[in-house]
Amino acid sequence: MQLTLDGNTALDNSIDILREYEPPEGYYLAFSGGKDSVVLKAVADLAGVKYDAHYNMTTIDPPEVTRFIKKFHPDVEWHVPEKPFWKEVETRGLPAKNRRWCCAVYKEIGGFGRKVVTGIRGEESWQRAKRGTYQQCRDGKKWFIHPLMAWSSSEVWSFIRSRELPYCSLYDEGWDRIGCVLCPYQNRRQESLERWPVFWRLTRQALDVYFTSSEACQSRWANADEMWDWWLHPTRPYPKKYEDRPPSLSFEGEIGED
Repeated sequence: MQLTLDGNTALDNSIDILREYEPPEGYYLAFSGGKDSVVLKAVADLAGVKYDAHYNMTTIDPPEVTRFIKKFHPDVEWHVPEKPFWKEVETRGLPAKNRRWCCAVYKEIGGFGRKVVTGIRGEESWQRAKRGTYQQCRDGKKWFIHPLMAWSSSEVWSFIRSRELPYCSLYDEGWDRIGCVLCPYQNRRQESLERWPVFWRLTRQALDVYFTSSEACQSRWANADEMWDWWLHPTRPYPKKYEDRPPSLSFEGEIGED
């Protein structure tokens, strides 16, 4: 690893961060099964800090990820939601980049009153880079520690390979994001649709229910098929008959105007 300005490696600094903020009861370690959380858990072990690891299941996680967690991280505690993703779509609509209700419902639960340690890295996005290493949750109910914030992707992979840490097989198949199958940030939708068709089929069926109950969506799209097609191709413009819709008009279930 490259040395930082203080003469330490990214690993050294991460260990120092974990030791500095360690609470008496230990950390709530958010584990997703991705490469960053694999490194995070290993670094926490190296730091010798106390923690309990938690996996919040979304019900649309790639089976390869869930199998990996079960096999290599049996100590991680699973949290299974009451309703699967597609049942939530029936009342909430499809998620979008600027309306990711799914994160609040499935990923950001748990850890209340705790110090939650995550594998977030600043290199992933400018929004994440602004977070810093230590921050309080918006509702003030928990604190977040991001010890890998300064790590690069190459440092993550170098750490994994140098220590021969197991990781999800999807990475070896070229997938750089292995989170939720229907994530709005998923840039390989066609491949995802072909590989995990059941998730997509159930969600498409749920959209029929939502569309029927949403006058706002009915005013924008001719039918659920048209809405679904637009959601699959978010760079497409709205149909011509809706182009004169005032851009400031908002509605329940906004589908993503970044």
